[in-house]
This record gives sequence, C-alpha cells and structure tokens, in this order.
Amino acid sequence: MKKFDIRNIRVRSVSVDELSDRMLLLNLYVTQAVTLVIGLAWCFFQGRNPLTLLGLPSDARFLYWGFGFALAVLAVDLILSRWVPEEAADDGGVNERIFRCRPVWHIALLSLVVAVCEEMLFRGAIQHSFGPYWTSILFAAIHVRYLKHWIPTGLVFGISYGLGWIYLQTDTLWAPIAAHFAIDFIMGLIIRFRREA
Repeated sequence: MKKFDIRNIRVRSVSVDELSDRMLLLNLYVTQAVTLVIGLAWCFFQGRNPLTLLGLPSDARFLYWGFGFALAVLAVDLILSRWVPEEAADDGGVNERIFRCRPVWHIALLSLVVAVCEEMLFRGAIQHSFGPYWTSILFAAIHVRYLKHWIPTGLVFGISYGLGWIYLQTDTLWAPIAAHFAIDFIMGLIIRFRREA
C-alpha cells in the first residue's frame, strides 16, 4: 500500500482554460458553499439569527427596489459596453465559460445560489459590522478576475454599494438578493444567447 505524503502536494495558479467544465462548476459551487457557511457563522458570532435575515417580508416592495436597481445596473452596463473596448472589461473568460453552454434553468440556479450565498455574507454579515463602503471594497477585492481593469472593478464596487444601499432602504436581505439574482441571470442569458446567435 502506497503511503500518502503531504509534501508531494503542489499548489499552482491555473487559468480558466485549464479547467474542465465539471471542475469549473465544482469550484463555483464549493466557493459559494464556503461563502454561505462563513456568512452564517459570522451572523451567529454577531449574536444574530441568520434565519431571521431570510424571513420573507410582508409586502412585495422589496421586489421594486431589487428589480429596479437591477434594471439600472443593466442599463449602465449596456451603455458602457457601447463605448468601452471589450479588452478593458475582460474577466479572463470566466463568465463566458460559466454561462455560454448552460441551459436556462441552470443559469437561473447558478444565479440564485450566488445571490443568496454572497448576499448572506456581504450584506447580511459584513455590512452589519463595517457598513456599505468597506463591504463594497471587500466585495470588489474578492472578484479578483476584474482587478486587472479599473472599469469592471469600479462597476463591481458601485453595484455592491448599491446593493448595500437598497438593503438599508428596505431592511430585508431579499431586496439585494433579488437584484443580484436578476443582474447575474440576465447577464448569463445575454452571454448564452449572444454566443448562440
């Protein structure tokens, strides 16, 4: 029987093109699970019940805030895409690889998972401790693939700050979740069907 030697483990940087589709999806789901666990634990250590953060509001006002903000973000992105060269907004091909061959139901599922997990951590836990500005700095920093270009980094910061703002306005985590979901879902559909056409 061969012994396992931890010294033989090598860590190296891998480009998105080196990952199989299955490994890319596994990486995405695992990182979102870790994000959710950190968010839940952070809320717990703040002395807050994370399940109350996910309680549904009594009215649908949060949907107006969430989807209204998503429409504003998509309009700004559409305007920017007209004047900004494609290489200035390059994310290394990650979004392209994630969405280009997915069925619509899987794009919706991915968008929902990302929205719930990231909003639980960033708006539900971190913003409670540090406020929307520092939360947005951290949110932009973890989207490492955009840091090479200032336009997408600024856009991610602005989106994060807006998500934090609508959370404060509505006092429900479902408003930024709805906005985050709508932005990711519509962008995913654009990537999916633009490539098909």
